[in-house]
Amino acid sequence: MDPQKLRELREFVSLCESNPAMLHRAELGFFTEWLQSMGASIPSPPPKESPEEHSQEEPVQENNVPPQKPESEESDLEIDEEGVVPPDDEAPQEMGNDDIEVTEEMIDQANEKKVEAINALGDGDLENAVTLFTEAIKLNPRVAILYAKRASVYVKLQKPNAAIRDCDKAITINPDSAQPYKWRGKAHRLLGHWEEAACDLAMACKLDYDDEASAMLKEVQPRAQKIIDHKRKYERKRQEKEVTERKERLRKAKEEHERAQREEEARRQTGAPFGGFPGGFPGGMPGMAGGFPGGMAGMPGVSEILSDPEVLTAMQDPEVMAAFQDVAQNPANISKYQSNPKVMNLISKLSSKFGASA
Repeated sequence: MDPQKLRELREFVSLCESNPAMLHRAELGFFTEWLQSMGASIPSPPPKESPEEHSQEEPVQENNVPPQKPESEESDLEIDEEGVVPPDDEAPQEMGNDDIEVTEEMIDQANEKKVEAINALGDGDLENAVTLFTEAIKLNPRVAILYAKRASVYVKLQKPNAAIRDCDKAITINPDSAQPYKWRGKAHRLLGHWEEAACDLAMACKLDYDDEASAMLKEVQPRAQKIIDHKRKYERKRQEKEVTERKERLRKAKEEHERAQREEEARRQTGAPFGGFPGGFPGGMPGMAGGFPGGMAGMPGVSEILSDPEVLTAMQDPEVMAAFQDVAQNPANISKYQSNPKVMNLISKLSSKFGASA
């Protein structure tokens, strides 16, 4: 017997010993029946957990409210996984060397190996068929059908990853061949890759209609569509969440802006209009005689100045306030603003008020 097959059988037996419940899986029914026919005793299947028992085991918070579980994208997606097999994790199979120069003799030898491989496949000798197809590929590595044929054997051996590698290679050589898509679709179906399987099988039927590929396509399409609909649902939820979060950010930014405006308005209403000038009103302006006569006592009433609408309007103009700040620090800078009517009008108005009271 093949040593590899013996190792796999030994591992399977060890798995059954460690987990006898797997003998009750539907796909192993034939094996269980054979064991029983040989007089073996099969352990009873484990009892199914009832919904009531499951709910009793769930943790409960102190306020007797069950903890909220985060929503999972897989929480409401149920796909029938019947026929799905574990992925094969063996080392990649031998591929041909595309750089070699293929002679007529090598082509003839490759064709002979292909015929032998097909005969072995017909006899059910799958391992030998793989070996013969590999020899043919090494002799003539740029023939897509050789990889597709070997892929078909890997599918029968339930080695879907190996089959996918062969089909990928075949498609790079001849993307218009239906066979690689057919067998890659079947390999994806074995792995439970429903969307990929539906895509490949549909392409196979498009390139060259095949009853077998069409039948499998009808099997996998409903599962693939279920996954597509599920993804669309969660993509829509994700987009709605992004829109909500964006609106919330804009709302907070608007509130912050309005709050800053209210604070600025409050400062304007409660602070002295001329508080931005070091030492109060700027001295040395025309008509001010170097300051306020007699200090603050000789100054016109602040209420009188504030009651002048033109003065209030001017003092709320950032450009005017910046000019006053500049002149306050250096009265000689007033010459810079001779051509600015807004600044000069306010200076003239204040000068006239201060001059009148001097």
